[in-house]
Order: sequence, then C-alpha cells, then structure tokens
Amino acid sequence: EKAVAVAGGVIGGILFFVLLGITAYLLWKKFCHLLSYEKLINPVKTTNAKAIFQDQANSDIQLKSTRSRSVPFIIPPTLHGRDWIHLTNEEQVQEDRDPYMIPQSGPRSSFHSLAGAYVVGTINPDLYKFPEEKSETDFPDGNIGRLWFSIEYKQESERLLVSLIKVRKLQAPADSCSLFVKIYLLPDERSYLQSKTKHKTLNPQFDENFVFQVSSKMLLQMTLKFLVYHVDKQKKHHLLGQVIFPLKNEALTEDNKLVIWRDLEKENLEPPSEHGDIQFSLSYNDYLGRLTVVVLRARGLKLQEESPAVGVYVKVSLMNHNKFIKSKKTAALLGTPNPVYNETFSFKADHSEMDTASLSLSVLQSNKGEKTLLLGRVVVGPFMYTRGKELEHWNEMISKPKELVKRWHALCHST
Repeated sequence: EKAVAVAGGVIGGILFFVLLGITAYLLWKKFCHLLSYEKLINPVKTTNAKAIFQDQANSDIQLKSTRSRSVPFIIPPTLHGRDWIHLTNEEQVQEDRDPYMIPQSGPRSSFHSLAGAYVVGTINPDLYKFPEEKSETDFPDGNIGRLWFSIEYKQESERLLVSLIKVRKLQAPADSCSLFVKIYLLPDERSYLQSKTKHKTLNPQFDENFVFQVSSKMLLQMTLKFLVYHVDKQKKHHLLGQVIFPLKNEALTEDNKLVIWRDLEKENLEPPSEHGDIQFSLSYNDYLGRLTVVVLRARGLKLQEESPAVGVYVKVSLMNHNKFIKSKKTAALLGTPNPVYNETFSFKADHSEMDTASLSLSVLQSNKGEKTLLLGRVVVGPFMYTRGKELEHWNEMISKPKELVKRWHALCHST
C-alpha cells in the first residue's frame, strides 16, 4: 500500500509539472506574437514607437493649419490574421478606394500605441451628421433675426412658464452688440420680465426661464410679446425687433411643452392715427378664385369703456358693386386697445370680379346689454372705390398672386 501511494504521488507530480510547462509555453508564444511585426504583401509601412511619436507631432502641427477632421481607421495586431482586404498591388487599392477614405493626418487613436497596428484609411465624420433643422439655416431675404422660445402651462398652480432659448442672425448696427429681451404678457403693457444682457454677440444664447401668473379662464385672451434691444456705448436702448405670439391658437395642457420659433418684425414707429390702426394681410389665388384675408392686430383703439367686459372684434365683409356678398368676424378680445387676432378668412371671388370687388374691415366694440359700437373702418379695393395706401395694397396683392401682402391701415369713421 505504501508503494502504491508513493507511485501515485510521483505520477501526480509529473503531470502537474507537465501542465505547468505547457501553460508557460502557451503564454510565452502569445507574448511573442504581440511583440512581433507582421510582414504585408503590399508595401504598407509599419509603425514603431519613434515613428508614432514623430507622426503624432507632425499631425498636431498640420491640424492647426488645416481643417481636416478625419478619424483614422486602424486594425489592431490581434486582427491581422483576418481577411479584411486583399492588398495585392498598390494600383488596385488606389482605384477601389472610396474618395472619403483617403488616409489623412488627423487625431491619433489609442491603437497607435500597439506594436504592429497600422492605418488603412480614415472615416469622414461629416457623412454621419444629422441633418440640420431648416429653422437654423433657412433665413429668407430681409430677415432681421429669429427668436426661439418655449411655453408650458401648469393648470394646478395657474402658472405660464416661458423659456427664452436663443436669438440668431440679428441685423444690428454693429458687428457685436450687447443684447437683452423684454417679455410682456399682453394686454398688460405696464409690467414685463427682462433677460440678462449678452455681450459682444449677434447670436445670443439665453436659456432663461420666466413665470407669469395667469388664470386658465384668461389664458387664451393673452398674447406674449418679445422685444429685442441693443445697448450702445452710451447705455441707450435701441429696439432691433419684436415677436408677438397670441396664445389662443395653442393647445396648452399640463406637461405639454411647446418649443416655437418666430422671425423678428420691425415695430411700427409711426404714431397711431386718430381712431387707431389695423394690420392685415391679403392674398389672391387666381387659379382657385380665392381671396384670403389674415387679420393680424389693431392698435391705438379708442374704446368707449375700458373694462374687462369690453369685447373688441373685427368684421370682414366682401362687397361687389357696393353690394354685400358675405362677411366673417374674428373672436372678441376683452379689455385691450391693442388686440392681436391672427385669424384667417377666405372668400370665393372669380378673377373677372376683382375689378369690381372690395373688402371692408370694421373694428367693433360690444358691451354687455348695449348696442355694438363702430370704432373704425377701412376699405381696400380697386381704383373704383379706393385711393392711396388702400389702393396700393390691393394692386400689390393682384400683382403677387398666392403671396401674402401685409400692411397697416388707418381706421376712419366714414361709412
């Protein structure tokens, strides 16, 4: 029994040393493989430590003088045995190579620190960019700037959350300006919230949040107004443009955050006329025989009674040979001499009738239990009925079919 035990121990020891030797041999072979250079059929230069650092230094210098942003595509040494590409001769590689994969000096990868790694091409990052939003690039002629903002209404706390995001492509008197934005919630023009001032830029990024307290009943009667100002060296404020955004057409619900952009408009610097002014757009589609009117806003109205119960609306009537054809009216807005409507109406009007047709826009005030009052009226049409700005507006609409033509007009009380 002792002899058997001794023999078993000897055999076990021999097997242990054999396994240990095999393991050591395999580890040594793997280590030698990692440190070895693989000879390629095609004369592609291999890298060494000195060449890597020298190439990297040259690459850094070249990056400063060029705008190349290509990313090297590298095969590590552990994958050299795979059949990635047949490098049979140099001419074939040059002919089959994608023009966007031409090796260039660029940012060096960590793979360069591995012995035996080599660059087989580069990847052009510009091919994998997401397409830019049109709102970031598509600026029409005459654009004076574009403003981005978001709105959200908290029903429970009755708070309107407004986030001022950014302004782009501002047309300002100087290359770089100090800019800030005032935010009003109309019809209250006495109080406003103001952003921080952004210095030396025409493309300010604000990312600021503002809160207005407003009941859900009055929310749809409100209008947001953004005024973008430039501050000169004498600390004087110059208005660059404005955005007016009525809330009545938006579905403001809980947890519904709307991100919106609007182009800036120049403020009408002329003083209001005696009875106020109205702004609207006209468009005529001769193919469809359709006349479109967009009632935008009014200003400087002389209300007979200034109270929240006062409702002001616009009645649009189509006339032909001074005979009434059809009329439509906007919603009544309460308690403001400067209402904002942004409502669109369409009328059927054949092209042969455009020399005898006209449009009448009447601004009316309705009080509870009282007769409707006429605050002002304007008529636009052909030479048969109008002169001056009203005739010019009509003729410009006819000369620019399918295009919205926007203008201000003074109201009058004449019938």
